[in-house]
Amino acid sequence: MSFSDRIAGWRENLRHRWMYRRGDGTQSPAGGAGGAAGQGGGIGRLLGGLNRPGMGSMAKRAGLAIAVIILLYYPIGMLVVHKVDDNIDFAPSAAGAVEGGSMAVAFAAGLIEREVNENNWTANDPFFQPGVLLDNMPNFQQGLMSALARFGFELTDQLGRTRGSSEADPDLQRAAGLLQYPGNVWIWNPSVSLAPRASSESQYRDARKRLLAYNARLAKGEANYDIRADNLLATIERFAADLGSSSALIDRRVNEDAGNFFDSQADDIFYFTKGKLYGYYMVLQGLGQDFEPVIKERNLQKPWNEMMESFR
Repeated sequence: MSFSDRIAGWRENLRHRWMYRRGDGTQSPAGGAGGAAGQGGGIGRLLGGLNRPGMGSMAKRAGLAIAVIILLYYPIGMLVVHKVDDNIDFAPSAAGAVEGGSMAVAFAAGLIEREVNENNWTANDPFFQPGVLLDNMPNFQQGLMSALARFGFELTDQLGRTRGSSEADPDLQRAAGLLQYPGNVWIWNPSVSLAPRASSESQYRDARKRLLAYNARLAKGEANYDIRADNLLATIERFAADLGSSSALIDRRVNEDAGNFFDSQADDIFYFTKGKLYGYYMVLQGLGQDFEPVIKERNLQKPWNEMMESFR
């Protein structure tokens, strides 16, 4: 038998099977029974389509494909999104580092731009985004933002005032408040409210705009930036106090949980502290440029450089 004859035989066999399943060889009786058969014809055709040879395997393959996509979506997406950006050579953009403005403010605004708009803020990712399963990157980002929030407070309370007694700058005051916003707030959380809320990203973007607005006014001589040795000392002391509390938290964690076989919180604390250290390091780079005359006048170049080296 030729190959074409075999194909014809298989096709005829399948046709007979298919006609048998559909019941094409029977005639519907007349009258009410025929009407009932007509009414059920649509359902019959649907069931017949579902029972068509190969449909079950197609559905299984489609379900398997969907399951594989879901299983791969999160791990691959996590690999794509994950980035602990601790680049110590980071520099603010030319748009942020305006001549006559503060480099420390430019660094702060640049870091917000990088983490929120370029690297993607992950601490508030909802369940359908792969970043929801990350923990190192979100903790690093929140630690970094914590350092910028502290710097925002110092700007408002000390650096942005004349001898700490003049009126607080409105842009700095607003930026400091926005930087205190929790980092894990998405636009909607039904457990809190059915109404949409301001997301963390939107608050931080607004804070960046306020910092840039202050820097632009500072460059024009329309804002205060009090470059004095006691201001720099007070700012460094507050940074050190904040880092001291983080160090105490690490010590307590080590002492209390050192015997645990598996500690799911250790890496969270580590990356949060790492982000905070990195944030302070970058801000201090800017402060070193802003206060360069004071540092040179007090002959503090060597101690300053040693302090910066200790952050690396």
